Amino acid sequence: VQLQASGGGLVQAGDSLRLSCVVSGYRLAVGWFRQAPGEERKFVASINWNGSRTNYADSIRGRFTISRDSGKNTVNLEMNSLKPEDSAVYYCAADPAYGNIRTAGRTKYWGQGTLITVSS
Repeated sequence: VQLQASGGGLVQAGDSLRLSCVVSGYRLAVGWFRQAPGEERKFVASINWNGSRTNYADSIRGRFTISRDSGKNTVNLEMNSLKPEDSAVYYCAADPAYGNIRTAGRTKYWGQGTLITVSS
């Protein structure tokens, strides 16, 4: 399984940004985590293998939307109304079990991180 994340960058507060993760693998749940300096890696959002179920962290609910394009094997994270506290390295992750993608320690596959910096 390989995960290739892209889409990070420097934006201003209130801006929008989209992260994408190209996933190689079959029937995998996919999610996003983020890690700010000095903090643990935290769950952001997840989507099950066919896109019928999604889950969000309370801190981003209503601002971020996760979706998947099965034809392109891509999972996107649309991020709106970005805040400085959203600044972090964002990681794409996957696991055969949807329920595992709530806890970093239980998630099996990881992509490289992509940095998002939100200036105030």
